[in-house]
Amino acid sequence: MNWLIDFFADPANWSGSNGIPIRLLEHLEFTLAALVVAALIAVPLGLLIGHTGRGALIVVVSANLARALPTLGLLVLIVLLLGTSTVLPVLIPLVLLAIPPILVNTYEGIRGVDHDLRDAAYGMGLRGNQVLLRVLVPVALPLILLGLRLAAIQIVATATVASYVSLGGLGRYIIDGLATKDFPSVVGGSVLVAAFALAMQAVFALAHRLSVSPGVSQRLKVR
Repeated sequence: MNWLIDFFADPANWSGSNGIPIRLLEHLEFTLAALVVAALIAVPLGLLIGHTGRGALIVVVSANLARALPTLGLLVLIVLLLGTSTVLPVLIPLVLLAIPPILVNTYEGIRGVDHDLRDAAYGMGLRGNQVLLRVLVPVALPLILLGLRLAAIQIVATATVASYVSLGGLGRYIIDGLATKDFPSVVGGSVLVAAFALAMQAVFALAHRLSVSPGVSQRLKVR
């Protein structure tokens, strides 16, 4: 507890290029950039595979990739290839890490919609993309948001490795603190990362509440 007080009570940690606001902003930039890129890739792909039933092998491979991806090793390799002049060395492994949960949950959400509901939509005259966008996506939205939430939390936690190759983010407090035995910084940085992850949880909980139909939510509770 004393280490936390020492860290957060130190005015030097709240100003300058190494201050908490700047490091938090850097971490937020890493997180949002990686999440947006991953979502732009994984959500349309998950919708397409889930709707057509073709390419399910991609989902299986993606799920296995999530368990096997050596994020730190990949980061170091990309840094060796591209250098650290841009944020690409961080974004590439973060995007690869975030794609599997988004893709798998989007696919499962679409495939899990009741066939009776699909048949009813087709019976009403809807076709192709109309069924997907007007019927399947609203019903699958809770699982899609779950995939995005899981990906966001993984990104927040894993983005700390950016500091391992001298890039920014909240991980600098942890990596630099370990290197210099500045344990208040290590503990303070860990608390900040955990708080950031909880904040992401809250954001997606709010997004779920605002965007998911009450009927769909009630249906999930009944299940």
